[in-house]
Amino acid sequence: MPDEHLLYRVENNVAHITINREQQRNAITPEAIHLFLEYLDSAEKDADVKAVLVTGAGDKAFCTGAQLGDSLSTEGKKVFAKYAQLLKRLASFPKPTVARVKGYCLAGGMGFMLACDIVIAGDDSQFGTPEVNVGLWPMMIGALIFRNVPRKKAMEMILLAERIKASDALALGLITRVVPAGELDSAIDAVLKSLTAKSPIGMKIGKEAFHAAEGMKLEEALDYLSGKIAEVASTEDALEGITAFIEKRQPVFKGR
Repeated sequence: MPDEHLLYRVENNVAHITINREQQRNAITPEAIHLFLEYLDSAEKDADVKAVLVTGAGDKAFCTGAQLGDSLSTEGKKVFAKYAQLLKRLASFPKPTVARVKGYCLAGGMGFMLACDIVIAGDDSQFGTPEVNVGLWPMMIGALIFRNVPRKKAMEMILLAERIKASDALALGLITRVVPAGELDSAIDAVLKSLTAKSPIGMKIGKEAFHAAEGMKLEEALDYLSGKIAEVASTEDALEGITAFIEKRQPVFKGR
């Protein structure tokens, strides 16, 4: 049953994707990776969905990575490519993504968290890449770590495999916000409410443009983005937003 691995629901214009293996500290399974990709497809196609929230069941863990032992099987090794596909899909997703982190966020869970646009963590959360402790290495996760953390700090984290407090994760640039654990859900709700009030088409064009420009040289990126600002400025939502600003009222965006 899908509920044994991952939960999906849409509420208040937000698609909630929950890793549902609380007793296993939300260790990810091959089935969960497959479902995750399916749910992202559903969220992208659903016009009612304006943002995606990724979280883990319970209070102990967001996600602690893959189950140890899975990588030793022939079938398990095929999952690595699927996991990489999922990280690419999540990192380039055209709608805003938010990670809600409470408890442990380790190994593959770091990949999910880093692939999201916004990460809000309870102050009781802990982060880390423990792979070297069992003779492994955070390969795909590293591609995201090095896009968020200075190289020497990233290497220290990977090589020592030490747990990192939420406040230190914030200082490193791994996450975007730390709040008291008891205020986590209210902080998440406020961010999601803000995101779902924005123009869906404006954010889609913007996110896709930034993702494409990330690897470009400066001159190429500026030329590319100058075309994209013209594209977003020609949308109905942009006209509505500017008109609402002039008329001193809240805009009513329609995603066109």
